[in-house]
Amino acid sequence: MTKSPLYTRSGDRGTTSLVGGSRVAKHHARLEAYGTIDELNSHMGLLASAAGLDDHDRRTIATIQHRLFDAGTILATEPESAWQPAPMPESAVEALESEIDRLDSALPRLRQFILPGGHPDAARAHVARAVARRAERRMTALAAEGTEVSPTVMRFVNRLSDYLFALARTINVRTSTPEVLWEPLPRE
Repeated sequence: MTKSPLYTRSGDRGTTSLVGGSRVAKHHARLEAYGTIDELNSHMGLLASAAGLDDHDRRTIATIQHRLFDAGTILATEPESAWQPAPMPESAVEALESEIDRLDSALPRLRQFILPGGHPDAARAHVARAVARRAERRMTALAAEGTEVSPTVMRFVNRLSDYLFALARTINVRTSTPEVLWEPLPRE
């Protein structure tokens, strides 16, 4: 079997194919949505190498990465396509909620806002959290254009941003790195 090249040249004019066959501009809202999910998944891959994680966290992140790939596939598939991906199960959202509760139960109570930062690995989690929030905005923009977006995928990405916030705080605690508290600027 001959190995195929990584490039197809089919997107050289600024369009790409959706699952189902139609071609759309690379700046189309659907591509913005699943492209941001792909970007988020890349940040999750970087986060998986963080020193402040335990084996349980690494397994959780690996599962999240698979779910994000599923989410991207769901977003990239036209409703009219003969092939349809499996829907995101509600259990994926429930698993994230369980992880959020597990992490948050060991964290000190927040009494004021914190800035993204602290340990470099916590900062990476905050960057991934911000990309998750952007993915939510891209999906709601896609839905506003009339494209059906899976409510479970929306809930999953929303919970993922909460999970990443709790994980960033956990990394700071585990590495004995103080959180950076927000101090409002004085009024002039």
